[in-house]
Amino acid sequence: MSGTKNTAPTLCPIARAEELVGDRWTVLVLRELFMGNLRFDEIQAQTGGTPQMIAARLKNMAADGLIERHAYSKRPLRYEYVLTPKGEAFYPVILALRAWGENWCKAPEEGVAVNMLHRACGKPAGLGTVCESCGAPLKRGDLISQPSAAYVSERDARREAFKASRAAGAADKA
Repeated sequence: MSGTKNTAPTLCPIARAEELVGDRWTVLVLRELFMGNLRFDEIQAQTGGTPQMIAARLKNMAADGLIERHAYSKRPLRYEYVLTPKGEAFYPVILALRAWGENWCKAPEEGVAVNMLHRACGKPAGLGTVCESCGAPLKRGDLISQPSAAYVSERDARREAFKASRAAGAADKA
């Protein structure tokens, strides 16, 4: 999967980008990092990936220069994962996937999972990479995320289910 080796047998930038970020788990890990979830357990809980899948994606993303590992605990040694400028540059792709998913992968009555408010104009940013209210290009730091109550509830339920499954696994080992 690592595209830093330039092993792609093509000059096509889409094919080369797909080598780095072209699988579901990598994109979901990036989504979590953009949402501020920097620790392994939270990433795993919200993506639903196995520990091995998440660890492999994080390792590849670090090797490809999308993220850096920063130790936040010495005993036990634990890391958080921080986006690099290369990783941050993926944000418009996340916005595009979000817009496409909202428009084509949901029933209209479900509503928007996360509304974005544009800091500069104070109005809804809409879906996409340009503010629907003022027309300015959108950057991650320009947006205030406003998750719907249903989306917050869904994420909370995933977190609680993950904690419960870990507790059950620990009890089984005892």
